[in-house]
Amino acid sequence: MTDNIAEASSTATTSSAVDGYIGDPAVRDEWDNRYAERQQLWSGSPNGALVAEVAGLAPARVLDVGCGEGADAIWLARGGWDVTALEVSGVALERAAAHARDAGVTVRWVHAALAEARLPSASFELVSAQYPALLRTPDAAAERALLDAVAPGGVLLLVHHAGMETRPPEEDSAFDPADYVWPSMVAALLNGDWQVEVDEQRPRVAPDGGAGAHHTDDVVLRARRLR
Repeated sequence: MTDNIAEASSTATTSSAVDGYIGDPAVRDEWDNRYAERQQLWSGSPNGALVAEVAGLAPARVLDVGCGEGADAIWLARGGWDVTALEVSGVALERAAAHARDAGVTVRWVHAALAEARLPSASFELVSAQYPALLRTPDAAAERALLDAVAPGGVLLLVHHAGMETRPPEEDSAFDPADYVWPSMVAALLNGDWQVEVDEQRPRVAPDGGAGAHHTDDVVLRARRLR
């Protein structure tokens, strides 16, 4: 979703960024409030790990999970990808749609939480989730939704901040790492239908500016669905 879920914590597919919402209204309102605090929250540049990992992939259908203000989605669309971008915040989606219009690219915007979005199964050759704020549930709904969206032969790319999973809850904050999905939890669900191509910690290539720029290392999970 964004570069930094810690800073954000306190409390059906659409053709427009403002048509309806599928998911928990409290989550939507929390993120809307956060985006409304600034005219621009993120850097406006694509995430470095995405740029590195997409190099060499043939453009096809891609799902951008937690697209924020749209930098990754627009970069992918400029590269020839057929982009569907999902986001819980309507404020962020309105900005993303405006940026896409300015860039002259087409993106399908989905105003929904991932687990509730009910996206077509096995429909994307690339599912990209860059620092997503996916809430953890007992049935691993978000993790399974990520995996289910990938088409046979396609790639799941999940990138997150290193060290976040083991951090204790923050004092005077509602943010608790135990509430969120981390790459290790998705990796634990991979079976013989998947081939892990990358599972490592590496120095972060961060866009200049934007919230979350202080993080220095990424965990990168890239897995290909074999069937």
